[in-house]
Amino acid sequence: MSQDLITATAAAVREAGARMLERYSPASRPSGLTELLKSLHANDTAVTDVLRPALTAIRPEAQWLDDEHGSGPMPAGEWWLIDPVGGNMNAVQGMPDWNIGVSLVRDGRPVLAALFFPVLGELFTAREGGGAHFNGERLQVSAKTSLDGALTGTGQAQAGQDAELLARMGRSFTAMSEHALYVRISVPVSHQLAQVAAGRMDLHWQFDNVRSHAAGVLLVQEAGGVVTGLDGEPWDLMSQAYLAAAPGVHAAALKVLTA
Repeated sequence: MSQDLITATAAAVREAGARMLERYSPASRPSGLTELLKSLHANDTAVTDVLRPALTAIRPEAQWLDDEHGSGPMPAGEWWLIDPVGGNMNAVQGMPDWNIGVSLVRDGRPVLAALFFPVLGELFTAREGGGAHFNGERLQVSAKTSLDGALTGTGQAQAGQDAELLARMGRSFTAMSEHALYVRISVPVSHQLAQVAAGRMDLHWQFDNVRSHAAGVLLVQEAGGVVTGLDGEPWDLMSQAYLAAAPGVHAAALKVLTA
């Protein structure tokens, strides 16, 4: 995976981010569900209209998938996997924590990732075997070795009305709160994964595994983090749940989450 491909992909997500900034306002307050849903759709469309031609030109042999909530296996070959606006609800509500997310998946594993946070001007990139970077500087996960000083997080945007998942979230929050310094519950998931890669947070866990998380997972892995299923096996697109953490706290966090 060449540096030229990373550079071109980064330029594409920056362009899409600029398009979204034209639509974004910190004063945005939808009047109701109808207006909110309309804005969500319009944001996704605006970003996709920029990314699809740009990424197709960069890698014409790669296929395209922008089902941000999809899960399960992917067909063989290369796929551009897009989360047009990670944290779209935040953007619509005038909050700054949203991003443009892209990963290139080859034969079921992410090999390239780019996450751009337009409001903050922060660009995270990674390529398989080439490390992870933040605005061009090499990233390294936290050096923490104990949960008592750890900033941890989760976020289950698709919990819906699944009573068991909601109960499991509550139990995990309580358990982690008893061991970690702080537990953050927020979305988008990609935002938390980027913070783990940057060493700003120490771990993130998730009870679902949608394919669009692949960009953030690759960032953590290439920054030296450990990403496994909650069974301790290495993460892949088929993992039912996962933990992304700095090496020094991964084992302790896994024990807490599976007790």
